[in-house]
Amino acid sequence: MFSLHSALPARRGLLYVALAATAWGTAGAAAALLFRQSGLGPLALTFWRSLGGAAVLLAVRVGRGGGRSRPVPVRILFNGLGLTLFQAAYFLAVRHTGLAVATVVTLGSAPVMVALGGRLLMGERLGRAGVSAIAGALLGLAVLVLGGGADAGVEPRGLAWALASAAGYAAITVATRHWARTGAADDPAVTTLWSFAICAVCLAPFGYAEGLLPTAHALPSTLLLLGYLATVPTALAYALYFAGAAVIRAATASVVTLIEPLSATVIAAAVLDEPLTPSALLGTAVLLLSVVALARAELRAA
Repeated sequence: MFSLHSALPARRGLLYVALAATAWGTAGAAAALLFRQSGLGPLALTFWRSLGGAAVLLAVRVGRGGGRSRPVPVRILFNGLGLTLFQAAYFLAVRHTGLAVATVVTLGSAPVMVALGGRLLMGERLGRAGVSAIAGALLGLAVLVLGGGADAGVEPRGLAWALASAAGYAAITVATRHWARTGAADDPAVTTLWSFAICAVCLAPFGYAEGLLPTAHALPSTLLLLGYLATVPTALAYALYFAGAAVIRAATASVVTLIEPLSATVIAAAVLDEPLTPSALLGTAVLLLSVVALARAELRAA
């Protein structure tokens, strides 16, 4: 699939995280389309995403002859539970408050949580460039949210789920970087495989309660969307993310993944017919500039 080793250059790590974030931006749009036509709820959809992602990663691993990597149970359990919270809460937020708001709030609050965790657990210093980039990113996110106006459909329950999703994401990001710094990082592909397997097991009873089988209406396109969801923004994107996050700072990884709401905004306009207001375009531009500034600072520090 791609190079996975502890000596991965910071430049390539940034690229992997950026590619993962771009792919993630398509997951919410796929979920929004599936909510319209499949009859699946957020937890059932997350179950199928996780199960499909685990199956794809397992097939790739078997095809490549496997390996001798043995992940530490405590770490894969932590990652699996964090991933479960991140994914399930995000789809719940999309269902309750819409794609744009859910994505923006989740990825907007995550950098703050990650920065605090990185500071407390690893003593990471952001520096003036990092602080300025995060401030700019949060400003861009604020413009995106406020630019939605009264018709944005923001609901407190959806916002709460988005914050819970951000907490799950932040926990995975900080833990991945911490283990890599102590020399205890696992093979990202193995970590991702086990994490999705744990996520599927955790969500199976909740998905069953919602209804695991999609409706017969538009079944071919539903299966196509589920297949896409399990491969590109799941199996591939998370493997890329775990590989990249292990070699760049936690706060940097969290801000680079703000590319996700950028790609989600573009897809929402092109696929879901959501209008791009001047405020949305301004917020997108500020976000992108912040990501570029922080990436440059990371490369200079490498």
